[in-house]
Amino acid sequence: MRSINRSLLFAVFSCMAFGPVTFAEEWTRFRGEHGSGVSNTVVPTTWSNEQNLRWKTNLPGAGASSPVVIGDRIFLTAYSGYGDSVEDPGSREDLRLHVVCLSLHSGEVLWDKEFEPAPEEQPIGKRVAEHGYASPTPCVDEANVYAYFGPSGVIALTHDGEFLWRRNVGTKTVGFGAAASPIEFEGLVIMNASIEGGAVYGLDKATGEVAWRTDNIVKAWTTPTVVKLEDGSYELILNQQGKILGLDPRTGEKLWSFDAIEDYVVPAIVADGSTLYCSGGRSNKTFVVKAGGRGDVSDSHLVWEVSRGANVTTPVLHSGHLYWSHDKAIALCLRASDGEEMFRERLPTRSRVYASIVADREKLFLTTRDEGVVVIAAEPTYRELAINRVGEEGEIFNATPAIVNGQLLLRSNQSIYCIAGDE
Repeated sequence: MRSINRSLLFAVFSCMAFGPVTFAEEWTRFRGEHGSGVSNTVVPTTWSNEQNLRWKTNLPGAGASSPVVIGDRIFLTAYSGYGDSVEDPGSREDLRLHVVCLSLHSGEVLWDKEFEPAPEEQPIGKRVAEHGYASPTPCVDEANVYAYFGPSGVIALTHDGEFLWRRNVGTKTVGFGAAASPIEFEGLVIMNASIEGGAVYGLDKATGEVAWRTDNIVKAWTTPTVVKLEDGSYELILNQQGKILGLDPRTGEKLWSFDAIEDYVVPAIVADGSTLYCSGGRSNKTFVVKAGGRGDVSDSHLVWEVSRGANVTTPVLHSGHLYWSHDKAIALCLRASDGEEMFRERLPTRSRVYASIVADREKLFLTTRDEGVVVIAAEPTYRELAINRVGEEGEIFNATPAIVNGQLLLRSNQSIYCIAGDE
């Protein structure tokens, strides 16, 4: 009850400070509540630089992380000083990492905190340049924001930008760099540092001290998910090469495992109660399994599996169907009950797609890197409603959007845009 009251007081204070804004919804981690990517509000179907663009703010640096929102505050990460291009990257010594706070109401930058990177950060190269040095999405609670920069560690600040702590969870680098985003559970920040440290960590939110560590987490770039089971217990679900794992989120104890994708894993898990939709690997496999088991549940907890899914992007579950903004520039829909393919349509871009799909109550938003956001109806027959573009020629959109109270926050490599209808 105490946390609910504090959140309410924060919202009331924000309304007094910034005007009559209603904060009925928050988006506090990668892909919002429970990582679902779905909002129960409605975003405009069409927009442009001249239509339904409430505000635009230039950012202090590039990045592929998504914005997160609590109250009137937006938080995101960025990097500057080095690595804007492979051809002319600048000096590695000038690289800086940023945690940025903006006003949801106006887009004003409220603060921008810079940090020195770890010396283990990768030099710029073609693969790193596609995402840069600020890809993981921060998470936020009623008091603090927690950002992750791979080998440069987890950083905690207050909502006002006061530094709290910084924790190294591994300094190894591979391929595109860091991708997994932190989540919070009770008094912990849970961080999958499979690539950087071969482990998943539970960090004390107040101090950054390691509350627990679980090793042997293999080739998992994925953001974990906490699910609540029918008996009221919680499980931390992590999809890695070879296995889907169920852990105790309070202790890190491994509860069960399911033999699954024999390849590296990037997409996050989507949960519907105890039903888990798990995809990934270059074969684009999807396994649907039940949580709540003990030991090896490979023979007992499978619902269905198909060779359809995505290697990088995470789906949304909407009205009984799974939808992807596939990294190979394909819009894909599977029936959630059995995996039957409902449609598969090419998106209007020649580039890879790195942003995951999100949805409002009625529509699906598929963000391409260079050809705008494709809006389709949330139904199992492909029906394109609009292709919307904002920004300048050459602007790149890698980040998964956020949706809060009918506002879509769209982040590019140089700006953030708030799409909304009339106030």
